[in-house]
Amino acid sequence: MKKILFLIAIISFYFMMGKVVSDTQMIPKEAIRIRVIGNSNEERDQQLKLSIKDELEQYYYHQLKDVKGVSNASAVIERSLPTVEKLIANQLGNQDFSIHYGMNYFPQKEYKGITYDEGYYQSLVVTLGSGNGKNWWCVLFPPLCLLENNQMEEVEYRSLVADMIEKYF
Repeated sequence: MKKILFLIAIISFYFMMGKVVSDTQMIPKEAIRIRVIGNSNEERDQQLKLSIKDELEQYYYHQLKDVKGVSNASAVIERSLPTVEKLIANQLGNQDFSIHYGMNYFPQKEYKGITYDEGYYQSLVVTLGSGNGKNWWCVLFPPLCLLENNQMEEVEYRSLVADMIEKYF
């Protein structure tokens, strides 16, 4: 009987903690965002936006993976802007684009059940052409989206409940 009560307590705790964690997943206060805005919503422009996004993710993964602290990350990003400009220009050819690093406006966004407030945030924003298309954004530092896309094979997911059942039963 004690084992069953213990199991019920563990399962209840697991679900309560899952609710707390999902409700509190927020972007850290000292974070740097990245946003790529498409020229338009036409298929070609959106594919180009995603191509630029992929290029920036790969580049910044290597630049920021070992950086400690937001001020160091900001310095790395600022120094990288000429290189990033060349990377984008090589992909776009003669299409106009702009890059702005600093305080940029982000609209309200809901992602995975979490609503992120609109406002001005420290960020790198790349606008392709007229910037009238859908955008992609993520957290550049700490490198949340960069890790998500570059280290998925290194992440091991485990279940607290399964581990406790295995341990005690």
